[in-house]
Amino acid sequence: MERRARTSQDSDAVSNGEESSGMNTLLIGIDAGSLSVFDDLDEEEEIPTIHRLCSEGVSAPLESQIPPWTPSAWPSMYTGANPGKHGAFGFVGYDGYDWHVTSSDDVDEHTVWSLLDRHGYSSVVVNAPITHPPEEFDGALLPGFIGPEDPQCHPEGLLDDVRDEIGDYRVYPSYSRDDDTIPESEKMEEYQRLIRMRGDAFRYLANEYEPDFGFVQFQKTDTVFHEFFGDEEKVRMVYETADEQIAAILEEFDPDHVFVASDHGMGEYDGYEFRVNEFLRDQGYVETMTGGKGMPSWTPMRRKLREGEESDTWEPSTVERAAATVADRFGITAHSVRLALERVGLAGVAMKLAPSGVARTANEQVDFENSKAYVRARTELGIRINLEGRDPEGVVPQDEYEELREELIRELEGVETPDGDPVFETVAPRERYFHGDHADEAVDIVLIPDEFDHAISEQLGDDYFGPAEPWNHKLDGVFAAMGEGVDEDTDLERAHLFDVAPTIMASFGVPYSDRMDGSVVPVVDAVDSTSYPAYNESADQGRSEADDEVTDRLADLGYMN
Repeated sequence: MERRARTSQDSDAVSNGEESSGMNTLLIGIDAGSLSVFDDLDEEEEIPTIHRLCSEGVSAPLESQIPPWTPSAWPSMYTGANPGKHGAFGFVGYDGYDWHVTSSDDVDEHTVWSLLDRHGYSSVVVNAPITHPPEEFDGALLPGFIGPEDPQCHPEGLLDDVRDEIGDYRVYPSYSRDDDTIPESEKMEEYQRLIRMRGDAFRYLANEYEPDFGFVQFQKTDTVFHEFFGDEEKVRMVYETADEQIAAILEEFDPDHVFVASDHGMGEYDGYEFRVNEFLRDQGYVETMTGGKGMPSWTPMRRKLREGEESDTWEPSTVERAAATVADRFGITAHSVRLALERVGLAGVAMKLAPSGVARTANEQVDFENSKAYVRARTELGIRINLEGRDPEGVVPQDEYEELREELIRELEGVETPDGDPVFETVAPRERYFHGDHADEAVDIVLIPDEFDHAISEQLGDDYFGPAEPWNHKLDGVFAAMGEGVDEDTDLERAHLFDVAPTIMASFGVPYSDRMDGSVVPVVDAVDSTSYPAYNESADQGRSEADDEVTDRLADLGYMN
């Protein structure tokens, strides 16, 4: 094990005859954490440590990015760059009309721990999303969501070391979300076990590697809202357990700078789900088909991977295409079959026994290659135009692009809910939110629901509107700072997600990258930015395979069909 670099705080402690813990900066990631969620919990009994960090230190809302979802927002936080620069826009990345599971191979900007490594500082990173496969740096990294269950770690063999020391360690729950045979009490026990695993693993690795920078992320603080619709008792159990782990880490390492940050907020949705592709079909922009694979869907991908085929996408089989043709000829859809089976109480049984590919292939789907514009995935928050010269089978000529985009923006700005309220707060060209080498991979039109009380869907359906998921992401997360190296008297109104990485760099007194889109939050002394060598992946680093565990868990969370 290499000796860690000594910080200025270490030098001061040594000169005063004190023994330093060595950890200069700790970042605590609370997925979906927000001041509104904290306010709903008992400060003294349920989250005393989080409350102390926010009340005795400095705290403020942390504005997230667009889109405010885990696989894009966390990379933005730890690179300080917008998705147009780093390249991770959602749960999947697109290769024309096909897709792959997002991984660290899609993140084309320096992480904060790789930049600190350039200045001689070491790091321990536990459970950070989109860090599989890991990069090399001085320290240790244990990947989190949405990597595989047994992820490649840095250094090699780290996962075995962790399991030998603390016992079981897993990225995901041991059950599927739709498994009704497991009592909710057992599911919550599993949630708590997973949270304790994060704390146990971080404390073990921080003791082994003595890092200058530590980063531990808790994911179940988000998942509990999606799986259990914000059930107060279950949220309390998750946050109590997370708070206990945070307290144990702080007591053991006593960092000079402690930052708390979330990728986005969480709150109730009082509005509707708007089926954008159905609206676009009626306006003549979307063409539909049956017999295709659609996109993206994890169920057929999961089945193919379980059969041992080395692929991270899916094509329907001959049997599935034939079944879809017959269904189409007789006007049969998966939706109509399900409605009939529900009347006799057999829908659940049929869904478990029917080949998933047949059901999906028989459904009416967006014909991406022949459509002018469509929604690829709801979590992208936007519409992609099928552009000639950019998309493989683009049908919209380059000289018609701007006119079509302006036309779509005008039409969508006028969409109202059944109650007569606007669906969207903002309908804007992507340039307002994305810039960089990867901006062309983003949606062309960004759709931001009004106050994030509505949701969008890529699904086709009989109606434009349906009920929205009762709890989902909000734009305002949380930022908090505390410690000897923090100016706790700072009057901070708010911060931005992009500011976290520059602020971590400033806590070490080293310049942040001039490619970062944020600036230093004034809780630490300001530093200048500088140019670092361009990020370049090694030529022999291929895209990591999406395994069946990854696709299982994304389907369990309901992010994809």
